[in-house]
Amino acid sequence: MNHFFFFILSLFFFTAATSSAAVYKGQKLFVKQCTTCHETGQTFVAKKKMKEWKKVMEEDGKKLATLHLKSEKASKSWKYFESKSYSKNAKHLKQFLVEYAKDSGNVPACN
Repeated sequence: MNHFFFFILSLFFFTAATSSAAVYKGQKLFVKQCTTCHETGQTFVAKKKMKEWKKVMEEDGKKLATLHLKSEKASKSWKYFESKSYSKNAKHLKQFLVEYAKDSGNVPACN
């Protein structure tokens, strides 16, 4: 019984660790997908507070995708925001945006 409990507990921690978002992945996505239209990460991300970024990134970033898909200026990014890649990685982007928001006190090391 103890082995089974240990196995279940280990499985839970492994799943939790692998399913969590990573700031560095979000920063990499931002640099690759966003800096062509937006300013550098430091400048752009610091325009909103943590609470504002969380609201924009609710439901796996659907609100952010909708903002881009409704804008003609963002037509270059439509393919990305409609892709499975965006849906899959939105949690990482959210983590990056929240981590370096205006009221976080953090500044990205580099873009």
